[in-house]
Amino acid sequence: MYRVKSLRIAGIACAFSTLFTAMTGLSATSASATEALAAVVGPSGLPLPRFVSLKSGRVNLRIGPGRDYPVQWLYLKPGLPVEIVQEYDNWRRIRDSDGTEGWVLQTLLTGKRTALTAQWGANESGMVGLYHNKDDGAARVADMEPGVMGKIDGCDGVWCTFESAGYDGYVKQTEIWGAYPGETFED
Repeated sequence: MYRVKSLRIAGIACAFSTLFTAMTGLSATSASATEALAAVVGPSGLPLPRFVSLKSGRVNLRIGPGRDYPVQWLYLKPGLPVEIVQEYDNWRRIRDSDGTEGWVLQTLLTGKRTALTAQWGANESGMVGLYHNKDDGAARVADMEPGVMGKIDGCDGVWCTFESAGYDGYVKQTEIWGAYPGETFED
């Protein structure tokens, strides 16, 4: 099996932003654009895009929405956060934290939210802080390397609960991949 990295993501995002701006007359960075993007609903009745996680410890990522399409990648980590970007019948087009996209059967996904600590969230020592309270000045529960996976039960738009390897606390929402900036939810 081989893994195909999508080098077109930046170009696609730029093209989408240009198309969205042309169609709506809104800047893609404006609050109105963010609200309009969040209003997209897929055939399932759920918003697109949205974060979910892998249910199984063995998930085939296919190049198309069906079992007849070849497998391009095999995920072996249950709970890995992924983003659903498209729906077709019982298939979901997902994107992982590296930007790789492909199709998986919806039964292999769960709505339980998880996240990865992000490289861009690391401090000068290369770590992402897990805090006792929702405050930069709060005591640190742990310092986590980028790529640590944890469960998130909710986010308030600035902070998210984060539990990993027996540690729990709060992490800045901008320092994880698995929740959108400003998104609020409770599990």
